[in-house]
Amino acid sequence: MENSISLQHYDSPCGRLVLASFADRLCLCDWSDNPFAERNRRRIEKYLKATSKTETTSVLEETKRQLDEYFAGKRKAFDIQLRLVGTDFQHEVWNALRSIPYGSTKSYKDIAQCIGKPKAVRAVAGAIGANAISILIPCHRVIGSNHSLTGYAGGLEAKRGLLGMENI
Repeated sequence: MENSISLQHYDSPCGRLVLASFADRLCLCDWSDNPFAERNRRRIEKYLKATSKTETTSVLEETKRQLDEYFAGKRKAFDIQLRLVGTDFQHEVWNALRSIPYGSTKSYKDIAQCIGKPKAVRAVAGAIGANAISILIPCHRVIGSNHSLTGYAGGLEAKRGLLGMENI
């Protein structure tokens, strides 16, 4: 039997997201308009040796429910089981992102120091760019050292919207 990744779309106030689950875990929450969304989906399919099909699962329905609560200002943290697909270094960076509290920001440099690799700022930025689970792994909370908004897969308008919603 072939492995299957279940896909659904979610229309957020900040843009359309594509959600995917594999084996009862969320493996993708990416911005549909992101030029890298397709690349991320293919990378996950290759790694999991799976194909994608549009269908719903309990994990996807729960993710939508929690995203609804988040966008309504009623949820500050997510408790969805995740299936991260990446290198050990990427996992380390993504776990550091998950420790940034709602309503707070950190710089790329802060994240590099947090994981004990203070000179790896560019590598940290690359790992953040490869994050396929936006919002739940809050890369929108990462800003430049000078407090400027920096690139974001959903676009700077979505990043501004997410940070504004969190009163940052």
